[in-house]
Amino acid sequence: MHAAANIVVGIVALIHVYILVLEMFLWDKPAGLRTFGLTREFAAASKALAANQGLYNGFLAAGLVWGLFAADAGVMRFFLGCVLVAGVYGAITANARILWVQAMPAAVGLVLLALA
Repeated sequence: MHAAANIVVGIVALIHVYILVLEMFLWDKPAGLRTFGLTREFAAASKALAANQGLYNGFLAAGLVWGLFAADAGVMRFFLGCVLVAGVYGAITANARILWVQAMPAAVGLVLLALA
């Protein structure tokens, strides 16, 4: 179970690195426009806000990677909890898909860490 938990934590970290790239570098590019369903005008107007949001996703990824390399389940639980809260909040306020893309993998990771 320990290996499965680490794999899921790594996947959640990679998801957040991907979100960082989308929000910080691809927000107003075709990939970002398509992923987030944005118009070019909205993307241009919100580019700085998206980059800030992407940076926070990078912090979540960094915390998860830190927990993995330190083999510290407490650090991993903390950052998975942050991802879970952010995912639920995002699903309520922005797009229900966030629940499945962000919150559900974090919840699975938390369950696996509890069982490890």
